[in-house]
Amino acid sequence: MHAVGRDPGDGKLFLATHDGLFRYDPTGPTRVGPVIDLMGFTIVGSGHYFASGHPGPGVDLPLPHPRPRGRPPGDQRLDLAQPGSVLMSELRSPLRLGLHTGKRTRLYRLLYGHGLGNGTAMFLPYDQGLEHGPRDFFVNPPAADPAYIVRLAVEGRFNGVALQVGNAEKFYGDHAGQVPLILKLNGRTELPPSDAPFSPLNASVRDAVRLGADAVGYTLYVGSSRQAEDFAQFRTVREDAESYGMPIIVWAYPRGSAVHNAGGQDSFYAIDYAARTAAELGADIVKVNFPDPTVTQGVKAPYDRLFTTEQAVAAVVASAGRALVVFSGGMKVDDETVLSRTREAMNAGAVGVIYGRNVWQRDHDESLRFAAQLRSILARYPAASAEPT
Repeated sequence: MHAVGRDPGDGKLFLATHDGLFRYDPTGPTRVGPVIDLMGFTIVGSGHYFASGHPGPGVDLPLPHPRPRGRPPGDQRLDLAQPGSVLMSELRSPLRLGLHTGKRTRLYRLLYGHGLGNGTAMFLPYDQGLEHGPRDFFVNPPAADPAYIVRLAVEGRFNGVALQVGNAEKFYGDHAGQVPLILKLNGRTELPPSDAPFSPLNASVRDAVRLGADAVGYTLYVGSSRQAEDFAQFRTVREDAESYGMPIIVWAYPRGSAVHNAGGQDSFYAIDYAARTAAELGADIVKVNFPDPTVTQGVKAPYDRLFTTEQAVAAVVASAGRALVVFSGGMKVDDETVLSRTREAMNAGAVGVIYGRNVWQRDHDESLRFAAQLRSILARYPAASAEPT
């Protein structure tokens, strides 16, 4: 048995097992739906369930299995065909995202041409030198050298390295083609006040094409009082990305005084809203921080209720719809926390993770060992490389 959950609506107990989902009552267990090896399972609300896994022998369902949604009472079957249920293969295959050839080609190269090659992603971001200044490199001085980071991305078998335009122009060329480039198009320093953040453009999609990038990155400050300006700037990036066939990874960050007054930037409410906003505006991949569902002060209903971390992470992935989701690590924390969060993200249907300081704020050999630990987790969540339908 992999998980146990209780529906908050009717109080019934559900067991997620190697042989499918069972409803348990005093008379014993009753199967709900087909035979599925449920590797991950969470109940996010009354009659609203998410799971991942694979079909059992003789069960005619695609691989990987959809994240089922069940709605007891009434018809107690897992609701696999309801609007909003999303195939894991749709989430993780660029061939099923409704994109044209250029974006599909680059996404396929990112997810299947590098890293594990199984449709998952492990990205190495290196925009912190602009965003935070050199202070992030004091704990591991070699990380101040962009050439060191690009080599680390190659040696650590990352699916891509995210660089600002200056570093991309001067350092990426030494390893061009060995690891995909994600060109970060905007960025800001931490020196101005943070109550109304805005991240100006420093590069273009045309620069990304010139440098051989497979994706561009854009920081979107959801909730900032300069949000309208940010949305307008992002629209120009999205139009150029469509023209050039370039995937967009949106750093979806709730920021600003209004966000601070509504629970803060790490609340489940803020992170969930940011993921949905990025997807609505045209992100192909959404980068978000892990939500903290324990923050209930100041947030809007129903986020003021008690949720588990597992429920919150699953809901954030669902809010991004068909946009892929990668979770970021933020400041360096202990290894077990990072590994546990990675498992939670992958169980929820994320395509992968994007960890910077948690990787390169340690010496070279330890960075590679930790990258290998992350790969071992992602290896358990291969995505279907399906043909378009």
